[in-house]
Amino acid sequence: MNVPNLSTGAIFRENISAGTDLGKKAQEFIAAGNLVPDEVTDAMVRAQLSAGHTREGFLLDGYPRNTHQVQELDAILSDLGVAVDVVLELTIPDEDIVHRLLKRAEIEGRMDDTEDVIRHRIEVYHEQTQPIIDVYAQRGLLVKVDGSGSIEEIHERIINALQDFAHSSSASSC
Repeated sequence: MNVPNLSTGAIFRENISAGTDLGKKAQEFIAAGNLVPDEVTDAMVRAQLSAGHTREGFLLDGYPRNTHQVQELDAILSDLGVAVDVVLELTIPDEDIVHRLLKRAEIEGRMDDTEDVIRHRIEVYHEQTQPIIDVYAQRGLLVKVDGSGSIEEIHERIINALQDFAHSSSASSC
């Protein structure tokens, strides 16, 4: 089954390039390495999830990023009568992240991927996003996957981990 990938980063970039009000507001925060305010992000995610194309499932990429957004996502999904099935965490050392994002900046010409901004984003991640890992682990929904290596290797690890999770979830519900 193909499910839509709802990437907040991609949606922000589309709005920035289109010069929308949301894009202008998002650009200020992104350029400084900060997260776009919750109220903007929450409204955007609610609109995306309420669209008909997510009825058969969806993949959220970049959301939720803090405990407030976890609560908002719970409310959005409750309103829609659906629930989170699994949360996938790709683990990778911070220095590898810096290297990858600097390479991405070089390849894609991304002005928001400077080393200082990347390092600031990593700090923000550890402060604001890392705590949600505990929330989903306590709910029994967290699957950790080593994010090091080639795209193909990581893809294979993800598929295997999700299959293992699905198998263990179905076995424990019997």
